[in-house]
Amino acid sequence: MSEEVKLEGKCPFGGDRIGGATGAGPTLEDWWPNRLKVEALHQNPPEADPLDPDFDYAEAFNKLDLDEIKKDIKEFLTSSQSWWPSDYGNYGPQMIRMAWHSAGTYRIADGRGGAAQAMQRFAPINSWEDNGNVDKSRRLLWPIKKKYGKALSWGDLMMLTGNCALEIMGLKTFGFGGGRIDAWEPDRATYWGPEYEMLGRDRWEGEPHEEHYDLENPMGASQMALIYVNPEGPAGNNVPKDSAREIRTTFGRMAMNDEETVALIAGGHAFGKSHGAVDPENVGPAPEGAPMEAMGLGWMNKAGTGYAEYTMTNGIEGAWTPNPTQWDNSYLENLFKFDWVQTHAPSGATQWMPADESAPKTPDAHKPGVDHPLMMMTSDIALKEDPAYRKICERFLADFDYFADAFARAWFKLTHRDMGPKNRYLGPEVPEENLIWQDPVPVRDYDVVDHNDVASLKTRILNSGLTVSELVGVAWGAASSHRVSDKRGGADGARIRLAPMKDWEVNNPAEIAKVVAAMESVKSDFDGGQSGNKKVSLADLIVLGGCAAVEKAAKDAGVAITVPFTPGRTDASDEQTDVQQFSWLRPMADGFRNFRDELPRYNVPPEQIFLDRAGLLSLTAPEWTALTGGLRVLDINTGGSKDGVFTDRPGVLSNDFFANLTSMDYRWHKADEDGMSFELRDRESDAVKYTATRCDLVFGANSQLRQISEVYASDDGHEKFVRDFVKAWHKVMMLDRFDVAA
Repeated sequence: MSEEVKLEGKCPFGGDRIGGATGAGPTLEDWWPNRLKVEALHQNPPEADPLDPDFDYAEAFNKLDLDEIKKDIKEFLTSSQSWWPSDYGNYGPQMIRMAWHSAGTYRIADGRGGAAQAMQRFAPINSWEDNGNVDKSRRLLWPIKKKYGKALSWGDLMMLTGNCALEIMGLKTFGFGGGRIDAWEPDRATYWGPEYEMLGRDRWEGEPHEEHYDLENPMGASQMALIYVNPEGPAGNNVPKDSAREIRTTFGRMAMNDEETVALIAGGHAFGKSHGAVDPENVGPAPEGAPMEAMGLGWMNKAGTGYAEYTMTNGIEGAWTPNPTQWDNSYLENLFKFDWVQTHAPSGATQWMPADESAPKTPDAHKPGVDHPLMMMTSDIALKEDPAYRKICERFLADFDYFADAFARAWFKLTHRDMGPKNRYLGPEVPEENLIWQDPVPVRDYDVVDHNDVASLKTRILNSGLTVSELVGVAWGAASSHRVSDKRGGADGARIRLAPMKDWEVNNPAEIAKVVAAMESVKSDFDGGQSGNKKVSLADLIVLGGCAAVEKAAKDAGVAITVPFTPGRTDASDEQTDVQQFSWLRPMADGFRNFRDELPRYNVPPEQIFLDRAGLLSLTAPEWTALTGGLRVLDINTGGSKDGVFTDRPGVLSNDFFANLTSMDYRWHKADEDGMSFELRDRESDAVKYTATRCDLVFGANSQLRQISEVYASDDGHEKFVRDFVKAWHKVMMLDRFDVAA
């Protein structure tokens, strides 16, 4: 056995042995840890879903009485179950934490995480250190989930419960939108960090006191198994200014600005308490490592009753306010009124208490007549010591109504950020106000083009002087910006013509300008020639231009095919586009166009990033393969690069990419020391035929992808390839069309 193969170790999410599904032996990842996991593209297959294939969640949810559901939830919140008693007789704070920790996994860099699929139910999230005892919150909610069944997803129930908790404690919430559809298996695709142990910090470059201190992309949390930051400061150093720096980084990575960050922390800490009543040695394994008889629950605590006054979560003990079940401003009032000194919880964790003994006390959560000093965490003191955060806190102190509105809006954003455009929200409590982070597009107020118009527009576009490569490239750049993770990006809105997308190197800015100018001329001619209310948007024309070009390229290759096209897109304005937030959609690397930004630090090879990008487009392995091979011969690479363009007739939808990739008439030669660039050389003459990157060769080197490539490379594979390419193309063009039925 190779020395590189290490079979001994400790599984981070349960058990002391690394092994297969039955513990029978090492897995593929144990033997070949760098193997490209193509199967990650095939998550949540229909076979894993116990609901009927034709089940329509939106239809079922809209039949529910939301007021009745909220009544049931609010009655539950002020009850108490003997197996897990509520603090202060109110489950509200506990449920806010559950909802926050479910939604708070969202990160803007790749749109992954968040509450939309209720991934808090599965590993690894269900067993993260920061989610200690959140499993009890979901189990407490089971009677309500049981009552409403499949018509109320776990994702919607958890977020709605968080809203109800805020409402019964006095906050006027901003609104609620349903529509979260639960996953049925763990997320195997998301990269949660390079660490192999809980609370690891290998994701950071530099030290907190250094100028160049940065968090690896696309990470959001500061440590493995946390939602945001360590409440005791970076690596528990208890330095408030260092904590403020990490708070700003992590909340920013989760799409929150400074005001939203302060609002969420100050608002969230107006409620409930933290738990650190006992030595952590008393706490058992997380749910994924718990014994069978625990029935899915984890962190069993052998101290005392194991709950109530013995509860243990993050190790810090106490409440922030004198009235932990009432919405008020006492968190900020006391944070700024008193000086705070370090002390320790019974667990040993460092926390802060008022230096002034006359400061208000907070009642014990379970013992009548017993009071305790107020508590603050290092991450709370950070709000007071950071100059920018302090100014925001002072503004909230001076205007409580403003603070309440800021918190309600930030909470709404937190719990809805990953749901995509507003037209996906369900229910009677969806706010009428359009918010910039929802990436709004105008409501169409004109009639769409019909079949005859489409045919006429295709002819005009193809006669405009634009090439197949230009038309395909801009259409692909627009549509492939979509992410199924948080439903952002896509061709609708035609934002590829606006900043920042029009200026991204990956999108070939000069080509965008040329195509958009031509499309504006086509639009002007068409709209001006209509007597009724019929118009065509630039967004539709950009997609239609790509479709027309694909049809021409297929015809030139000997295959007649019609590419589907569905009109109805509208054109967004600069005012409807948050440049900063859209900048996060810029790909650092894009294997579809053989683009790789040289500036960022990468910890994974290009083909892994390419796989991830295919996953963000919800592509299957065959779809990924067909699209790549087609886009290569259609010659849309960034900057006109010829890497991977394995054809002598670019712009024609041939299967030449696959034929040359799999041919044994050539040999592949590494062209640089790092193995990032390659040359295809003739075996006889040694002459260079083509050049390539890892994002090309992976389709011949990876065993799973090669089998697909061979199907398309075969003598009978060309027509199938064209059909598969067109089907996958249409899928990508329609990813953001939530306004039409699938």
